[in-house]
Amino acid sequence: MSGLQRFEQRLEQMISGVFARAFRSAVQPVEVSAALQREVDNNAQILSRNRRLVPNIFHVELSETDLERLAPYDSAMAEELTEQLRDHAENQSYVFPGPVRIAFESAEDLTTGRFRIRSQAQAKVTGMDTRTTVRRARALLEINGTRHALHEAGTIVGRGTDADIRINDPGVSRQHVEFKVAGSSARSTDDLRVFVRDLGSTNGMLVDGQKLGQSPLDEGSVVKIGNTTMTIHLVTETMEEGADG
Repeated sequence: MSGLQRFEQRLEQMISGVFARAFRSAVQPVEVSAALQREVDNNAQILSRNRRLVPNIFHVELSETDLERLAPYDSAMAEELTEQLRDHAENQSYVFPGPVRIAFESAEDLTTGRFRIRSQAQAKVTGMDTRTTVRRARALLEINGTRHALHEAGTIVGRGTDADIRINDPGVSRQHVEFKVAGSSARSTDDLRVFVRDLGSTNGMLVDGQKLGQSPLDEGSVVKIGNTTMTIHLVTETMEEGADG
């Protein structure tokens, strides 16, 4: 029995065949599973002779009708699809840069029984600051849905364990860039200054789309290293009070 057949059998057993009946004339779970595997196969990037990086974030787009049929079972299906995808990745020596997440969404241009998959590789991000430190920070760095404080003494971002903010992205050097903050003790952003400089990384950095060695940053400035995008936020007193409340 193939992996896809075992996957379909587990789904049917788990929800007593109700799922299969609901989807008899619509999108079939086994088709989605096969499409997810093709998606990682088609987007694998070589890391080394025996390791390839693949996407870990997946958006399965369905018609509104199919999405409504799926709604009672979406969590169970996502769990089974994730397990199947992990098994496939292990067999193919694929590496996920972070946790695997599968979400189901509607698409107006799709008819019943049709679906589409979008994917991206999103690195796991780890910081050393506490929630209180982040809440009180005057400048923040937003990375893949996480927020991290930037400090006057400097904040090093990289892939190595000695970085202040660690990003599991093979395109990021062990110590890739350093952010520094000046005037962070002020209660407004008028004299708050944030700077970034490259630390001699292999792939360099982009600041708002331009390749630079160092640069001042403003609210909303975007710094890209490897495949990872980071956004600067300068925190006003009003924003800080709202976060505390």
